[in-house]
Parts: sequence; structure tokens; C-alpha cells
Amino acid sequence: MNLDDFSDLIERPDGGVRRDAEERRERLLVPPGSLGRLDELGEWLSAAQQSVPVKPVDRPRVVLFAGDHGVAELDVSGRAAGGAHELVRAVLDGSSPVAVLARRFSVPVRVVDAGLDCDPELLPEAVVRHRVRRGSGRIDVEDALTAEEAEQAVRLGMRIADEEADSGTDLVVLGDLSVGGTTAASTLIAALCGTDASVVTGRGGAGIDDLAWMRKCAAIRDALRRARPVLGDQVELLAAVGGADLAAMTGFLLQSAVRRMPVVLDGVVSAACALVAQRAAFRAPDWWLAGQVSGEPAQAKALDRMALTPLLDHGLTVGEGSGALLALPLVQAAAALAAELPERAEEAGPVDEDPEDADGGEAAEDAAEAGSTA
Repeated sequence: MNLDDFSDLIERPDGGVRRDAEERRERLLVPPGSLGRLDELGEWLSAAQQSVPVKPVDRPRVVLFAGDHGVAELDVSGRAAGGAHELVRAVLDGSSPVAVLARRFSVPVRVVDAGLDCDPELLPEAVVRHRVRRGSGRIDVEDALTAEEAEQAVRLGMRIADEEADSGTDLVVLGDLSVGGTTAASTLIAALCGTDASVVTGRGGAGIDDLAWMRKCAAIRDALRRARPVLGDQVELLAAVGGADLAAMTGFLLQSAVRRMPVVLDGVVSAACALVAQRAAFRAPDWWLAGQVSGEPAQAKALDRMALTPLLDHGLTVGEGSGALLALPLVQAAAALAAELPERAEEAGPVDEDPEDADGGEAAEDAAEAGSTA
């Protein structure tokens, strides 16, 4: 599998439609620029949908890829290694932040087990049936996946994207449910941006103390040594220092761009997958929005590299797609404003000549012509 093939499959959102949307915005009663970034969002949606005026975003879905990472055994996470299935259970039970928000916004949630380290019987079959492997390898000393597993995970993500697009999903809020995922994500970002481990090492969604931060930094440093030799091949990179969930998210992002389905990114994990996908297809980021600032330094590096500016900054670190989901009403509001605000009345054209004056002029011309004939 060569992810570079996606470069020929992905087109940018329609530039001509975006210009039409910009021209329509100029005609609205509300002065240009007065809606701030909402104008830009509305025009972006028009281009993505190839529709002026923009259509409402009324079939969004939250898609969460779940997995455990072996590097969590080094106590680099605020959660216990192998505990990602508990995050999944909280979402399914409706007790996690993303579940509460999804219920409030009436948005369905889909959880995909790409690499959880738990018995399949602990979760519904609809969640675990896609699992590539049980947990990912400890990236500081071994590959996260075999080459075959990495390809299988990428194809899993592609298949999920096709299923969502075929079902009519018009926008995806993308997130992860992982333990140790931020360590793998930070390694990918450091490798692709050419930075040191200390520059990208954050505290994770659950928060860690200084000692755990130093262990995490050392793990990323060691994983980087293993990542740099395979930077030329995205699938090999995901196999070396990614994980089943990250590889699946990368495939999902690429195929979503092929299917012209917009995606809102959440935190550092989705940003890392997006950066890998950008490496394969430079047009792909035109189909994504950055939902929120997670506070992870690696996320900031990745978004800067992709020229994506987050929509929100609320200091939210919980992850799980929550911050991206909070940005969804903003996107929906932009679509509503762009479509429903009235346009200015057209200015009146030149005033026509008075009909009586016109008749008088014709009579004078007739008289003059008669006189000359006589």
C-alpha cells in the first residue's frame, strides 16, 4: 500500500463555488466582515458542498477510534495501561463528556475498536468487530504494528469513511479513545516536523506529574530514533511508532477527503493522523477544520504545519472528541447565517424618459420633417 496514491484522488473544495459564495456574501444586508470567522466557515462549507447558498449541516456524526498503546506501560499516561476500554464503556453508557454533549446536540456517536487491549466480550460486537489487533506495541523499543497490520488498519479507516459517506453523513467530528495515544501522536508529529522530544511532549488528556512527563519525554525520544529511518513511507511510519487506532484514523481522513466529506479534528491524536495524511496528499487538509486548542504542544506544531487555525480555545483537555463537538454548533451557525440572511435589494437602474416627453419629441420631429418637405 502506498498512501501517496491519494494525492491524485483528492481534489480541493470547488474554488469557483467558493467565489460565488463570497460574491453572495457581499450582497447580504449584514456588512461584510461583521460576522468574523463565520463568513469564512460558510464559504468553506459552500465550496465543500458545491452549493450556493450553503446547505445546512443536519446529519453530522461523531466517530471515535479506540486503542491501547504499549508505551503506556511506562507510566507516561494519567490512566492505567490497557484501560481504554473503560473510556469506551463510558461513552456507550452516556456518562462521558462527549456522550453528554452528543446527547445535548442530538448527534449520533460511533465507536470503532481498532486496537483495544481487552476481551472482546466486554464490549458490544458492533464496536469490537473491526479490531486489528489487541493493543499496540511499545514504540520506544518495538514496532507498534506489523506492516500487514498497519495496512489493515488504514483500510479499516477507509472503509469506515465510505460507510459514513454512503449513509449520508455530511460532517464528521473525529476523536480518539486511547491510553498512551498522545505519546504515539507526539512522536509522529516530532518526526514529521523535525523537532526534539522535549518540544512536543505534553501532559496528556488526563494530566501527568513532572516525573511522568520526563518518562514520556524519554519514551518519545527513543521512539523518534526508530521513526526517522522510515519517514519516507507513511504506512511504515504508522507501523513503527503509530498504532492501530492512529493508522485507522489516517485512512479515515484520507478517504473522507476523497469522498468530499468534511471533518472536524479534535486534539493531538487526530492532528497527528492529519499530519501523516497531509504528507501523503497535500490537498487533504482543505477538507478539515481544527475544532479546538487542546493545550498539547505537539498539536500546535501540527496545526501550524497544516495552516489550520482552531475554532475554539476553552482550555479543554479531556479529549475524546469533546472539543471538536463543541465547535459543531459554530459550524452549523455559519451555515445557517450564510444561507438564510437576506440579500440587499438591487439598486434601481437609470430612470426612463417620461412617456409624454417622448411623445412630444416625436411630434416635434414629425412637424420639422413636414416643414422641410413643404
